[in-house]
Amino acid sequence: MVLSFKPPIKQFFLSLSLSTAFSLFTPFASLLAIDLTVGIVQRFGDNPEDTITLTTVGSQPLSLRFTDKKTKQTFSLETKEVQLRITKTPLLRKQLQEVVVLGDYGTFETAEDNANRWRRLGIDVEITQPGRWQVWAKRSTYNTPLLRRLLLQQLQQQGYENVYLESHLVAEKSEVAFTVNGQTYRVDWLEISNPGGVTAVLDSQNGKWTRYAGSFVVQPNSYGDYTLVNKVELETYLRGVVPHEIGGNAPKAAVEAQTIIARTYALRNIRRFEADNYQLCATTHCQVYHGLSGTSPVADAAIMATRGLVLTYNNELVDALYSSTSGGVTSNFSDIWNGENRPYLKPIIDAPRPIWNLAEQSLDKEANFRKFISLEKGFNETGRSLFRWQKQSSLTELTRDLQRYLSRIRHPLADFKTINEMRVAQRAPSGRILKLEVVTDLGVVTLEKNEVRSAFTPPRSTLFYLEPVYDSQKNLTGYKFIGGGFGHGVGLSQFGSYNLAKLGWTAEQILQFYYPGTVVQPLSDSIVFWKPSFSH
Repeated sequence: MVLSFKPPIKQFFLSLSLSTAFSLFTPFASLLAIDLTVGIVQRFGDNPEDTITLTTVGSQPLSLRFTDKKTKQTFSLETKEVQLRITKTPLLRKQLQEVVVLGDYGTFETAEDNANRWRRLGIDVEITQPGRWQVWAKRSTYNTPLLRRLLLQQLQQQGYENVYLESHLVAEKSEVAFTVNGQTYRVDWLEISNPGGVTAVLDSQNGKWTRYAGSFVVQPNSYGDYTLVNKVELETYLRGVVPHEIGGNAPKAAVEAQTIIARTYALRNIRRFEADNYQLCATTHCQVYHGLSGTSPVADAAIMATRGLVLTYNNELVDALYSSTSGGVTSNFSDIWNGENRPYLKPIIDAPRPIWNLAEQSLDKEANFRKFISLEKGFNETGRSLFRWQKQSSLTELTRDLQRYLSRIRHPLADFKTINEMRVAQRAPSGRILKLEVVTDLGVVTLEKNEVRSAFTPPRSTLFYLEPVYDSQKNLTGYKFIGGGFGHGVGLSQFGSYNLAKLGWTAEQILQFYYPGTVVQPLSDSIVFWKPSFSH
């Protein structure tokens, strides 16, 4: 198959922003003073009534720099507080906005694997997040209606049925407006700094004030609205991550382990929002980040004690994935997402002493899995509320869940009416569901890996089995989901690390348990941050 418009690999690397390029080769002098860009309000303007208020904490004023859309003048202003709002400006002529959507996914990891497949075929792509993660034909390459339609036609002729063109006409443009000293300005780019000070931010969507260090940029994104980006130094960023990820009651070694992988995760994942010109988000799609609100002395001490330390494998930053609760066994990367397995992410019985032999009793066999999930004692997470769980849902509720999910991903069976049966078709050696089949009146829907959690409300993880529920006439009325764990179960279990720390394990021992073969080491110019797999 020959597909045109392929940019050379060299050109791809040259086109990377400087902030992304350092993730490949780390060509910067001071590795302990790295600035990150974090989208703290990602979709400002989704609701026309949205507002964002920024106010200085202390005596230092906010410094604003921008170019006014109306006068075209560049201004530098100072103010103690500024409230940003959205205005709509009618366009003289409607504009066509469209993209070729090559795939729709629940996670960045699977979207990136799909993007790499397209790159190997010669298609220039970008990863976006309009809601779920999507892979788009890169807009700057396929930049005319003709190029986009030629690409779509070529792909459909090659048998790619799920690609589609998403287009709409735009009659007005969103702009950011604010008033300072009685003068109103309209902008689509605004820099806000508070040198040496702290800024409090109020997002009208959540109604909470959050304090941040660093500076801010309000900038347009790929979806017709704006993102408020916080530029913050790495170690300060960790102050807003670690206490919210590991919790306030974690023992010292667990907090230090969390700090090392949070630092590693951030540096390895700065490519996530390249399409929108920032690096990380502030939600569970990346790491939860609350700026300087909710900092803790325990987390601050761990950040200082581990300053500059990262987790590596063969001198490359590891894919430092972690979850709340493993359910007693961790997973291969490919048990959850599409993509190459990482040698340090594999099934491990999450217990301080051997209580189950995976080599002899693989959890891909249903009988073994059900026996394993009935065990409760001796695990690192024993006694935790989500270590073992049961959830029940009626056929009506399950049907509604699945219809909503299938409509969102444009599945051809989205109009089904009834679920006749649900069954686990394939498990991984870790026990995670690889394929779940749902028999409907229109046909069988096969859900793979983490899409099971995207489709249905009850499961807290993919580590579960199904028990049918019948009424007195033996009619199927629903299913029980009986399982364990919360989250994907790959890498470190946060609650598991609590127990190991209480047993006297050090942070390094905890990390080597959950990521076998890895090394904790200081950042250096020799460490590779990330290798794009499509170039292997």
